[in-house]
Amino acid sequence: MDKPKRLRKNYNRFLLYFSSIILIIAVISFMFFYKSQKERIVVVYVSHDQDYSEPILKEFENLYGIKVKAVYDTEATKSVGLVNRLIAEKNNPQADVFWNNEPMRSVLLKKEGILEPYCSPNSIDIPFQYKDEECYFTGFAARARVIIYNTKKVGENEEPKSIYDLLNPKWKGKICIANPLIGSTSTHLAALFALLGDEKVKEFLLKLKENGVQIVESNSMVRDQVVAGECYIGLTDTDDAFDAIKEGKDVKMVFPDQESIGTLVFPNTVMLINGAKHEEEGKLLIDFLLSSKVEEELSKTALQIPLKNSSKFSSELRIHIPEKLKGMNVSFEDIYSKMETAKLFVQEEFLR
Repeated sequence: MDKPKRLRKNYNRFLLYFSSIILIIAVISFMFFYKSQKERIVVVYVSHDQDYSEPILKEFENLYGIKVKAVYDTEATKSVGLVNRLIAEKNNPQADVFWNNEPMRSVLLKKEGILEPYCSPNSIDIPFQYKDEECYFTGFAARARVIIYNTKKVGENEEPKSIYDLLNPKWKGKICIANPLIGSTSTHLAALFALLGDEKVKEFLLKLKENGVQIVESNSMVRDQVVAGECYIGLTDTDDAFDAIKEGKDVKMVFPDQESIGTLVFPNTVMLINGAKHEEEGKLLIDFLLSSKVEEELSKTALQIPLKNSSKFSSELRIHIPEKLKGMNVSFEDIYSKMETAKLFVQEEFLR
């Protein structure tokens, strides 16, 4: 074989080998790329209503290309079920992020060592009282405790402006609250104990009892009793009050004690799980949930109160919220520390 032919044959052989190597590298690269893309997931436990939270998580998926595996709490075990699950999984965490619909059990998870601190850059303009000072959890998009009243039973300019107005004898037997041992009512009482001191709150509760306060099963039942006129006035949460107002019922609501101790505002909270298998993706999800975009979306859909200075209120929400809402100046840690004190007094004195 002459030299030119031999050179061409070697050259062709070289090209074949080279092309094969490039192809193998390309296939391997693609496989690694596909695998890495496939593994970009985040597991989030969610106790917020699925109707409102699911579209937000889907938006995060579309924006970041990260698959969200969400586990939702049932209505019957709201937040308690997932909190117990997180505690049970402490030594082998399955979740990366927990989106809780209230702050008290977030404090419990911190004390149980379930959480990993993460100071999201999007938490900077959230007021300090709505986030853990060590960044174990951060609040966003809040509800509040409000006074709801029936406009046919309570005359104009007669509506109570403070929880202390509920002690007025003219409302005797016409006030209702939800079971004070559970839910946001128990949190409200613990907040009062933390803010005002034990003796003042015990005196208030005994006077409320003397004024014939009715105890019903839930906040939604408080709303229903006020709508029906069975109770003239009740203590409930903004979401329950808004439901009745949107339906055109004869009720209005008041954010109590704006001239004194303030209104209890309790937000959603989001946190990173200690030992999260997808930590970076979890942090991205937390950043997203703490954005103005999400708060503004929840302001429209769930009528929840934005906490960030940069977030705008929906037009429907704005007309019902004080221009400068004064929240209670008490930390969630302090409220949590009074939960047992409040519970014991309610069991031993208030409900007997």
